[in-house]
Amino acid sequence: MGTDRAAGGAVPREEEFGGPLWKLGHRWFAPLSSGLIAVLHGRGAAALGILDPRTGETADVPGPWTEWEPTLAVNGTRVVGVAASPHSGHEVMELDVCTGRSRAIGNAHTDPVDPAYYPRPLARTFTGPDGREIHAQLYPPHHPGHTAPDGELPPYVIWAHGGPTGRTPLVLDLEIAYFTSRGIGVAEVNYGGSTGYGRAYRERLREQWGVVDVEDCAAVAGALADEGIADRARLAIRGGSAGGWTAAVSLTATDLYACATVTYPILDLVSWATGGTHDFESCYTESLVGPLAEVADRYRERSPLHRADRIGSPFVLLQGLDDTICPPEQCERFLEAVSGRGIPHAYLTFEGEGHGFRGADTMIRALEAELSLYIQTFGLIRSDVPTLELLTSAAPISTGGAS
Repeated sequence: MGTDRAAGGAVPREEEFGGPLWKLGHRWFAPLSSGLIAVLHGRGAAALGILDPRTGETADVPGPWTEWEPTLAVNGTRVVGVAASPHSGHEVMELDVCTGRSRAIGNAHTDPVDPAYYPRPLARTFTGPDGREIHAQLYPPHHPGHTAPDGELPPYVIWAHGGPTGRTPLVLDLEIAYFTSRGIGVAEVNYGGSTGYGRAYRERLREQWGVVDVEDCAAVAGALADEGIADRARLAIRGGSAGGWTAAVSLTATDLYACATVTYPILDLVSWATGGTHDFESCYTESLVGPLAEVADRYRERSPLHRADRIGSPFVLLQGLDDTICPPEQCERFLEAVSGRGIPHAYLTFEGEGHGFRGADTMIRALEAELSLYIQTFGLIRSDVPTLELLTSAAPISTGGAS
């Protein structure tokens, strides 16, 4: 909703002026001393604008930023917020709306990575089942000193975000650069259910989790192959948390992917919905899947744990041992279900890690394991990462290493 003085107040606008309250303290607007209002708005992005409530007009703040975090604060005519772009990480920015001057006052973007290695993203809209729109961001392989041989299409990895009612912004992510600078493309899919594209788009996932998200990711992957952007034989999918669920379900639903990286995932809906997670999300599946008391069979039918016999592609499973949101017990039961089927896989666990890896050593080991999976599956030639051992039989739990 926006404002229109002549219309007498609020009027519909085809963009978002708010987002999900995943954390307390989010603030999408803040009044300035002049009577103007700093607002975050947009479709598939959160731009900073200055709203004049007298006219209802919103003027975007000029600058390179493609995403502002919902943490706005004001002091007189100055707005302070956290912003990022495809060429810079998240910085605390101060902007004077009268002069237009801006400066980084905290967390200024400084890293040793040469900007020549940064990915060059492209926002795309694809067509999915029933003609529905699917929003995504493409990051083609990019290295300033190397190009692919003529006629060779690159491998691509589909990234499924967490939430699942979240959204992946179009900003610099050095984790993506890790892969694109090594010849592997990345496609971030803001599948149906993602926030930032309006209510109808967000509500596509109601009772359709494990269906719409999986279909949308597959539609983007298939389109990349159809358009000659990606090598159809070298497609993969990866995700963490709810994205790990999408990646795992995808392995059971389609043979499109050559492999998958599944990180701290949900693998069994029934146990997750009956005391297997923290209180905050304990009833989440009631809207994402349906009331457990009414559709218990649906919970079982969609869970990768109970569809493990359909998996035919290699995968690596990454899990923090202190995770209380997606406990490691789910991974262990999943591996038991996969055991004996001859599927190459590895299971890496990390002591002291919870839901979302924090330690530098953990992040390095996880990225190297993921890259090694792609090297082996895609037939790439590299010697700069340790080889991840992929087993086809039951594997013992490995802490900080491959199993």
